[in-house]
Amino acid sequence: MKEIVKQLSQLFRSSFLILLVLAATVAAIYRLLMLQIVSTDDAPVKVDRVSVYSQVMQANRGEIVDCNGEAIVSNKIGYSLIVEKAFFPSDAAEGNAILLNITQLLADSGYDWNDTLPISKELPYTFEAEDEQAISKLKKMLNLNDYATAENCIDKLISDYDIADTYTQPEQRTIAGLRYEMLARGFSMSNVFYLANDIDINMVMRIKELRLELRGVNVVEEAIRTIERGDVLPHEIGYIGPIYTQEEFETLSSADDSYALSDWVGKTGLERTFESELRGENGVKEITVTNGEVSGVTVTQEPVGGHTLQLTVNSGFQTDLQALLSDFCRYLRTHEDECRDANCGAIVVLDTDSNAVLGMATAPTYDLNILLDDYSAVANTENTPLVNRATDGLYRPGSTFKTITATAGLDTGIINSSSRYFCNREFHYIDSTYRCTGNHKYIGVTRAITVSCNIFFYELGLKLGIDRLVEYEKLFGLGASLGLESGDSAGYLACPETFERLGIDWYVGEIVQAAIGQSEIQVTPLQMAVVASTLANDGVRYRPHLVDAVWNNAMTQTLSESEPESVQTIAQDNTGIFQMIEDGMIGAAQTRMPTEYDLNRLGFDVAIKTGTPQSPRGTDSFVIGYAPADDPEIAFCAMIEGGKNAKYMVRQILELYAEYYPDSTIGMALAE
Repeated sequence: MKEIVKQLSQLFRSSFLILLVLAATVAAIYRLLMLQIVSTDDAPVKVDRVSVYSQVMQANRGEIVDCNGEAIVSNKIGYSLIVEKAFFPSDAAEGNAILLNITQLLADSGYDWNDTLPISKELPYTFEAEDEQAISKLKKMLNLNDYATAENCIDKLISDYDIADTYTQPEQRTIAGLRYEMLARGFSMSNVFYLANDIDINMVMRIKELRLELRGVNVVEEAIRTIERGDVLPHEIGYIGPIYTQEEFETLSSADDSYALSDWVGKTGLERTFESELRGENGVKEITVTNGEVSGVTVTQEPVGGHTLQLTVNSGFQTDLQALLSDFCRYLRTHEDECRDANCGAIVVLDTDSNAVLGMATAPTYDLNILLDDYSAVANTENTPLVNRATDGLYRPGSTFKTITATAGLDTGIINSSSRYFCNREFHYIDSTYRCTGNHKYIGVTRAITVSCNIFFYELGLKLGIDRLVEYEKLFGLGASLGLESGDSAGYLACPETFERLGIDWYVGEIVQAAIGQSEIQVTPLQMAVVASTLANDGVRYRPHLVDAVWNNAMTQTLSESEPESVQTIAQDNTGIFQMIEDGMIGAAQTRMPTEYDLNRLGFDVAIKTGTPQSPRGTDSFVIGYAPADDPEIAFCAMIEGGKNAKYMVRQILELYAEYYPDSTIGMALAE
């Protein structure tokens, strides 16, 4: 019995183990089948790699127009060639081939491309940039030492961008230049690279035909800066250009973080001063890249065009004023033996109500279009046309300065209407003898201005002393920038501080020459026009300005207007003093001149003061003044380097003003 029980027990144990093994086997098979059978409902979802990049859309730059709304600088619709990183091959070799291909297309059609790599195009490679900063920037961007050669820089670019040695030397240099330009311009998903600007429709069509071969190269339609009147105020208007350095970019970005390295910005003149108003607000385009391919492009912010600057200048008056100056210089060269080198000069005309600039000519000058097309051709022209003699030419004012000395003497009470000094042609002071052009006997201030008596002002200058004379010079705006929007030079005054700076000994007798606008004083024609305007306004000096108003891009809304800005009032308690000075200036205008230049019988009086200051050219010729004398509308200054009789231009200035402003008092008087 025990044996039977034992056998049954072993049977049950064996059966249980067999069943356990079978159950485990079935479970394993089931799990294996579940792993091998894919259910469509439970399949793993493929995860896409999606990136979104923002790209700047350039805003149209604002225009610059004259007082009548006539465009001086505008925009035209044009085409630019760009490279977009989102579509450009990541493989360096493929990208190099595309860059070379596109430059060959451009070269065949006579186009240049953007390449500022400061290294020669031919072997042996040498640094070409005169600006050491450009070379230093190149070495820094390539992580090279300061002593790296031009050849080291090219080798580094060839290595970094896998520029194959199967390319010819010119081809390697072309690719290296473009690769550097892309690096310098911050080429990225957010920042396109401008390869060439203002291409024609034929090139556009050619690029579009080859778009499959030129991956990443695209054509964009945008506003191209256009100089409509390159002969109108070229120095003051200025020009735009690309951001050249990281330092320039950082300076701009510190005020506005929307700048990109590929932007073009104002470089000189009003284009630079009003950069923030003119540039507008860039738009934003979002590019979606899915698994390495562009999957969508969306404009999230439309660009807004920049503001329009309206100037105080009439384009016609300005160009005719420029012609008047050039013609008069030519006349002197051909008719006056002592004026064979009279090539340079300036004329400034101001509205006396506010010192708005009505015209500002400088000779020689240039056309802004020519400058931008061939800078060296203008820069290397004889007589330095890049110097704006109206605002930056520095000269002794000569006897025109006597109006300032007279103001100082009358306002301080040192002289009055009854004061007389004796002139017998020679004036002795310490151990020097100074001379006058006439023998005027006892003479007062009004007559002294009319006949320009040196000895009267020698005497007055000594009684004033240099400190008081300098005080009044500064009140009239001399020795400092006047704050013109496009910039103007300060010059300097004849005083001990200036002499020390120049390394010259100051002697007490210098006050004698300083009182008549000689000695070491330097002023600009603009400053002397402001002196004339201040006299016309009985001592009220306004800041001169070129911008009359700022409009929205379409010129449908005025955003701001310039108001007269009084910066100084001279002789506030002695308003009668300016009548004495004016009477003397009217007397100077009434002196006999050839009929075509005569200032009598115009229907109104003109107030002028002339000067023939000593200069390295022998003598220059100055005239300042205003008209009509009893109710001034305009003030002016005209100057000829190494010339004579600048006063002969005054009548023609008035006639031109009458032509362009026929409803003015001058215009109506000369029309009769």
